[in-house]
Amino acid sequence: MGRLLRWLLKLGLVMSVIAGVGLIYLDAQVRTKFEGKRWAVPAKVYARPLELYPGQTLSMADLKQELKSLNYRFVRRAEQPGAVEWASSRTRIQTRGFNFPDGAEPARNLLLSFSGDRLESIRDAQGQNLPLVRLEPMLIGGIYPKSNEDRDLIKLEEAPPYLAQALVTVEDRAFYDHWGVSFKGIARAMWVNVRAGRFVQGGSTLTQQLIKNFYLTSDRTLSRKLLELPMAMLLELHYDKDEILEAYLNEVYLGQSGSRAIHGFGLASQYYFARPVQELELHQVALLAGMVKGPSWYDPRRHPERAMERRNLVLRMLHEQGHITEADYTAARERTLGVVKQRSLHKGAFPAYLDLVKRQLREEYRDEDLSTEGLRVFTALDPLAQTHAEAALESSVKRLEQRYGQRANNLEASMVVTDPQTGEVLALIGGRDTRYQGFNRALDALRPVGSLVKPAVYLAALEQGYTLNAMLEDEPLSVKLPDGSTWEPQNFDRRSHGLVPLHRSLALSYNQSTARLGMDVGVERVIDMLERLGAERELKPYPSLLLGAQALSPLELASIYQTIAANGFRMPLRVIRRVTDAEGEELSRYPFTLKQQVKPEVVHLLQYALQEVGREGTARSAYRTLPQNLNLAGKTGTSNDQRDSWFAGYTGDRLAVVWLGRDDNSQLPFTGASGALRVWTEFMRREQPQPFVATRPAGIEYVWVDEATGLRSDARCEGSRQLPFLTGTAPTDKVDCGLDTPVRRSLDWFRNWFN
Repeated sequence: MGRLLRWLLKLGLVMSVIAGVGLIYLDAQVRTKFEGKRWAVPAKVYARPLELYPGQTLSMADLKQELKSLNYRFVRRAEQPGAVEWASSRTRIQTRGFNFPDGAEPARNLLLSFSGDRLESIRDAQGQNLPLVRLEPMLIGGIYPKSNEDRDLIKLEEAPPYLAQALVTVEDRAFYDHWGVSFKGIARAMWVNVRAGRFVQGGSTLTQQLIKNFYLTSDRTLSRKLLELPMAMLLELHYDKDEILEAYLNEVYLGQSGSRAIHGFGLASQYYFARPVQELELHQVALLAGMVKGPSWYDPRRHPERAMERRNLVLRMLHEQGHITEADYTAARERTLGVVKQRSLHKGAFPAYLDLVKRQLREEYRDEDLSTEGLRVFTALDPLAQTHAEAALESSVKRLEQRYGQRANNLEASMVVTDPQTGEVLALIGGRDTRYQGFNRALDALRPVGSLVKPAVYLAALEQGYTLNAMLEDEPLSVKLPDGSTWEPQNFDRRSHGLVPLHRSLALSYNQSTARLGMDVGVERVIDMLERLGAERELKPYPSLLLGAQALSPLELASIYQTIAANGFRMPLRVIRRVTDAEGEELSRYPFTLKQQVKPEVVHLLQYALQEVGREGTARSAYRTLPQNLNLAGKTGTSNDQRDSWFAGYTGDRLAVVWLGRDDNSQLPFTGASGALRVWTEFMRREQPQPFVATRPAGIEYVWVDEATGLRSDARCEGSRQLPFLTGTAPTDKVDCGLDTPVRRSLDWFRNWFN
């Protein structure tokens, strides 16, 4: 008997040591994860914030679109953040505020007054005029970890009223009294399960549920349950109840959005109600708290009756426990579920733009950092410009299909919109289906650019001493190629036009005169010009490059035209403004940079001709839709055999490149002027941009010339035109148009004397 006792004592000591070591190990596991990085939090990508200031051009319709995108609620009386009162010429907005990298924007009560499409004034709650305010930026997407979990972390003090109380009331009434484990609850659950003959009730506390979700698996095994008990007690030993409850609020699983798992009440609030968790009302809080028991079973979209019954049960329990009044209970029960129909909530709504953001981020950050560190990425995406671009593309392509019938079937498209003053990419469309997350044609579709290459040819010629009134020979030509074949370009109308001024050749997009000009300047010089303007891929020195046989992407073309619009200063296209960590500390800034690549006075000459494209050339149909005072510059483009339809053009504050075509490279029934230009024009109609004003640099003089001969002329002469010239390059010989006669001199003297 003594030997047995000694053996049991030794066994007990060994088991105690093992248990002690196990507890030490479990304690280390609990503390390490709870005090470290608890979750893999995806990077959040934001659009630009809408800045509001008196005098800006902003229609009330566009403001409403922005507010709807931010999920503001339109109500009769705006008394809480995220609410809007709407009237015919004014609106009151209760903004939410936002912690920007350059400082916090407080939540405000704003009164905005409009006059037509102009914001007249902004006043705060005290009636003071405000010079500038910013709305919060739209969250447009994230970069998710491999687990595809997503969450918006919240602090306990940020939770709406009744959320913590509802959770405790429904899931663990003794939460603030136990030490992590409720043996009374376990016993009660065992009795219920034994009587039912199956598992129908769990005795887990909120702490145990957190342990299961945070550290262990959801498997219902004895070993998992035995681990859960000591770990829950250890967690309660080291951390207070509010810390544990806050972790639970962010960890709990509350649904599925496609492949993305919805974790935490912060993200669930956005997913089900399209509003921040702080703005939830009692009936919404009760629904989310009730869903913890079974997010799939009580899914309010698929099973609204079950969800309603569960929500009302939670409300009744809150009332019975004395946490809400009879009036609150009755009012909340009468409310509908109020769940929004959409599920994406703008996350992933702009996949082509988000694709470009990710590509640029990966040049500087590891995938692991982007998907786990909770970074905040602030971009230049303008949701209004993006919406206008998508609407313009949809309506214009639909009209093309109606006009051309089956010949316009299976059209694809892409579009890039930038700010020519900053180089920021404001909008991006990667395909006809703007929500498709696959092939991004704006970045990856390499298509022959057609006549969009011609500005580089003419700019190289102007740099080499050509003038806008230089006479070019628009006649057939034949170029012998190294392989023995010949290159014989033709004009689109299959006609030759004899001697034409250089500016007219570009405005009317004549191929023969352009090819002759390019061959005279040299293909290598044209390639050098394209590279200086922004082309980065290898360009082959074939004569056909002069007429656009080279394939480029829409984004590359936007970069080239950006340099032209910026008077020869190259500005790398930017999509990201700043990156911060989860706490708001700045990690990266992407400042405005530029480098002069072509002299501004030479670019000024080209800009004159590109404006002529719109006024008198191949893009003149744009002014049937756009106002005459909207000065624009641009170029139409149609590739060989009419397989690609292009237009690239800009105004004072918007530049857009549009491509239409088919993925199978088959022929189109329209050109750049009758296809892509229509999309571009419709976009600009919706945007209402500022007109382009060509700044006149030093070293430029304007001279009247005779179009037919290119000689110096007079403003009063028929067929005369005022053209810009580099100082000293204007013609000196004058054309005689019958002005220098005794009678004409007498009339001019008489007129000048009276003036």
